[in-house]
Amino acid sequence: MKQISYGQTRGNRLDMTFAALANPTRRAILERLASSGEVPVNELAKSFTMTQPAISRHLKVLEHAGLISSGSDAQRRPRKLEARPLAEATEWLQRYREFWEESFGRLDQLLGELQTTQKARKRPTPK
Repeated sequence: MKQISYGQTRGNRLDMTFAALANPTRRAILERLASSGEVPVNELAKSFTMTQPAISRHLKVLEHAGLISSGSDAQRRPRKLEARPLAEATEWLQRYREFWEESFGRLDQLLGELQTTQKARKRPTPK
């Protein structure tokens, strides 16, 4: 398997990405960072009905998965979105999308053939 930074394999990185994305609060944090850019932790916490320590735990999971990074701006510790793990997850999912599109294409073809056969059977026979 291809090696990723920090000694993680691509599979481990995908596992961590999908585990992090499994939580709706973490997905909402990523959406907020995607739309707002760098955001300090205390500002992120205001967007949710939970304590700052709870938000910090979610941020640690996201950071461990490589989905966000933290900066240093004097007293602030802004977080920002890191798109690479999401791109890797999208690439992985794309293969399955192609599989399902091919399967649906074959199903459409089969349904078309069945409809043609049914129409042929329903035609009245000439007298």
